[in-house]
Amino acid sequence: MLTAVLTPDPDGGYVVQIVELPGVISQGDTVEEALANIREAAELYLEDATPADRAALDVHPLTTAVQVRVA
Repeated sequence: MLTAVLTPDPDGGYVVQIVELPGVISQGDTVEEALANIREAAELYLEDATPADRAALDVHPLTTAVQVRVA
């Protein structure tokens, strides 16, 4: 399983990237479209991935929310 991070685009829609696949970035007008597009981008990337690229997928980042107080 890969980690997708969606960020609202100020001009509308969403930008999405895969944490484990640096440089694999896509976008869409809706969350659903952005996720469909990033799935396709990740699949295309992995079709040509080297064994070293695939080995890097065994490292799973720990993601969590952090509350920060702003003065």
